[in-house]
Amino acid sequence: MIEFDRRYARLPANAWVAQDPVPVQAPELRAFNRPLATDLGIDEQRRGTLAELFGGNRVPASARPLAMAYAGHQFGHFVPQLGDGRALLLGELADRLGRWYEVQLKGSGPTRYSRGGDGRAALGPVLREYLVSEAMHALGVPTTRALAAVTTGEFVQREQPRPGAVLTRVARSHVRVGTFQYFTARGDRETVEALIDFVLDRLDLEPGPNPALALFDHAVESQAALVAAWMGVGFIHGVMNTDNCALSGETIDYGPCAFMDEFDPQQVFSSIDRHGRYAYGNQPMIANWNLARLAECLLPQVDDDEAAALSELNRRLEAFPGRFERHWRARFGAKLGLVEANADDDALIHAWLDALHAGRADFTLAFRHLADAIEDDSADLRAGFDDAGALDDWLPRWRTRLAEEGRSPAAVRKAMNAVNPDRIPRNHLVERAIRAAEDEGDFGVFERLQAAWAKPFEADDEFADLRDPPEDHERVLQTFCGT
Repeated sequence: MIEFDRRYARLPANAWVAQDPVPVQAPELRAFNRPLATDLGIDEQRRGTLAELFGGNRVPASARPLAMAYAGHQFGHFVPQLGDGRALLLGELADRLGRWYEVQLKGSGPTRYSRGGDGRAALGPVLREYLVSEAMHALGVPTTRALAAVTTGEFVQREQPRPGAVLTRVARSHVRVGTFQYFTARGDRETVEALIDFVLDRLDLEPGPNPALALFDHAVESQAALVAAWMGVGFIHGVMNTDNCALSGETIDYGPCAFMDEFDPQQVFSSIDRHGRYAYGNQPMIANWNLARLAECLLPQVDDDEAAALSELNRRLEAFPGRFERHWRARFGAKLGLVEANADDDALIHAWLDALHAGRADFTLAFRHLADAIEDDSADLRAGFDDAGALDDWLPRWRTRLAEEGRSPAAVRKAMNAVNPDRIPRNHLVERAIRAAEDEGDFGVFERLQAAWAKPFEADDEFADLRDPPEDHERVLQTFCGT
């Protein structure tokens, strides 16, 4: 049996609501992440037992299921009470390195925070989060992990009845900017202080002389690194509300997320992002905005003198653009095969992205094929551009810059292929897996995509058909929230 700790449950009682999951009719295990389970010390068990556990029908004696309270700015508008409306934290497990992780059921039934919803999850969003979060992990992007997916044998009513499912999600911490906002809005300084201590302890961070500043420093750095990592793989979160901004620096909540095909800084897929607030190119600005909302919550904990506290937090917040640029430059420099920093690299990177945009080139394939153009033109690279004029102007500059570092073409090619994926979770492929599972009960596509995206940097002829962007009739132009 799984032995959970109950660390979050030791926070003040107003931070959560105790609640058991609502049992489901016929739980069936559809996916189980055995490597992750082993790392968390979860013993091998029968599929039926796992289905009962991760469907919510059997609660381990050591667990204390609870729904977490939080608020959030949603598309810039503050909502003072949100909370886990369809998720329950079972407890915490330590991995082999002694790091603590929270284990949460998503789709486990209504809670006090459901706001009239059914508290359930449809199968499609569960499969999307399982596939994309595990692919993100394989791509080297900080993320929550998927431990299990269980079908319920029941239907949930959305636009039309859909098969139900429960996802088991794992994170270093589910505490969000919105968690701090919830208690700040209520003037609850005591719980804010308890949350600061909890997050620092959970993430193994030194509190130093001022714990609130230590937490904020971590948040600024981790968000800068996270968003740079998103942009390096062409990922668009789709709903960067403050309740989806985790203090752990992990990607959380894979609702209307998507990966770009053709490169476009203004690309939006989310059906609810009608004005492009969370477009690909806006993500750094929004991360900065979210951090400003966190700073507002931490003011009283930084210094009793509000002016002094504001000065300290502003100084750190103003460092965000520089920190993001450092991570972004390192990511994209590596994608272009560069190792040494150069003052002109920013211009070189931006010129390449401008060429992708002008040529309507596929973001992932263009980077991958570029590794074959170090010495000579690559037919595959050129074929990916509708207009190769900007590419022709840029390639000699890039080759000259590579030559300055003096590495062999083979070494550069190997390094580039280690950071530029051969395949990514393209939207149309995720949708194909969802349709097969929901409409036909066929999980074979889902399982094949899991295997393909587990090692995304390794070229593999078995998955050659999963590399290419969609045909016109396959394009997914909008993605949707799972609620």
